[in-house]
Amino acid sequence: MSGNLATPSSTPASKIVLATAVVKSWKSPIALGIFALVSIVLFGVFGRDGTSSFRLSSETDFVQLPVLALPTRAAGIVLSILLVLLAAYATWLAYRARRVNLWLIVVFALIFMVGFLSWASAGHTMPVTGLLVGSVGLSVPLIFGALGGVISERVGVVNVAIEGQLLAGAFVSALVASATRQPFLGLAAAMVAGALVSSVLAAFSIKYLVDQVIVGVVLNVLVTGLTNFLYSTVLSPANETLNNPGILPRIPIPVLSGIPIIGPVLFRQTIIIYIMYVAVIAVWYGLFHTKWGLRLRSSGEHPQAADTVGINVNRTRFWNVSLAGAIAGLGGAYFTLGSIGGFSKEMTAGAGFIALAAVIFGRWDPIKATFAALLFGFATNLQSVLAIIGSPVPSEFMLMLPYIVTIVAVAGLVGQVRGPAAAGKPYVKS
Repeated sequence: MSGNLATPSSTPASKIVLATAVVKSWKSPIALGIFALVSIVLFGVFGRDGTSSFRLSSETDFVQLPVLALPTRAAGIVLSILLVLLAAYATWLAYRARRVNLWLIVVFALIFMVGFLSWASAGHTMPVTGLLVGSVGLSVPLIFGALGGVISERVGVVNVAIEGQLLAGAFVSALVASATRQPFLGLAAAMVAGALVSSVLAAFSIKYLVDQVIVGVVLNVLVTGLTNFLYSTVLSPANETLNNPGILPRIPIPVLSGIPIIGPVLFRQTIIIYIMYVAVIAVWYGLFHTKWGLRLRSSGEHPQAADTVGINVNRTRFWNVSLAGAIAGLGGAYFTLGSIGGFSKEMTAGAGFIALAAVIFGRWDPIKATFAALLFGFATNLQSVLAIIGSPVPSEFMLMLPYIVTIVAVAGLVGQVRGPAAAGKPYVKS
């Protein structure tokens, strides 16, 4: 009997078949297909005649680039065909259970945006440099907030209170900079204010084990009410002395600021934006290339394992959540010191929640979250530019555009994501 039994060792290797699970994700192909269909309808069926012009240079650039002119209808048709081909390629990748790479989504988004801008600016001139400069400016608080969100969630605490941290930073920076006439003191005060808000979040969620989302929502409401009250009772009666910090001057970097498009967008900015460049690189390098980052990420992924190797998980979480709030507070300071020149009620207007969406869209990575925040800032500024040039797009739709981009990006294009395993879960040492 035993001689007739086939053992694993007697089975030919060629007949051994390893079954593997094939997972097909259709989320990205469906999203790309919908946008390809929209492009056909918008650029083809409802295509516009005329010429779309794009001004690529500003007066102070070293080299003056010629105005780029495109025939609107023909450009729309060609770009629609390219979008259909990319959507078909993404569908083929999904059918073969292969991942739709990020580069494909980025190229698709750029082509769709060029087509949309051509269609919307038919018969007008689109100031590309101004559009991008404004987009970077509107993205600054989102980037600072997203960096704070990445740090906080990587260490294991869901930071819904980014909105409150931005608002607290905006209020305190305006007050301190106006009272002392020292904008750098205003920046430092904004960091302290953001850190104080986030330390309350850390204390309640880490020490008292209160639900982190609930604490974040409550803090947002608290900071909104408190700043509104103080604005009415303190700032408004003494507006010239306590709410007049001024706007930080732009500091052009020699040579680099004269490069067409890139120069005005990146190297002709205020000190807060230059600090933002350093912060993005520092957070990315610190998270993935230092012992600090390893301890931080281990506390958010597997706190039990981190505890066994001697890491004080709760202390690590508390101080890093406070650091995250300090970074977000700098984003709040940009509203008052880098953009508007004073504080007004609820001036952040939901920027903290869009920053939180950028964290998810960026897969909890500082660099990717930065690009996501730039995308949302671009969508916000686009509504203003199209309104100025007289676009036929309804103003109500343009007001909705940043939030539509947020929903589509998170729900449609980001694909399946997994945040830090222990985010939102308090750690109790056994």
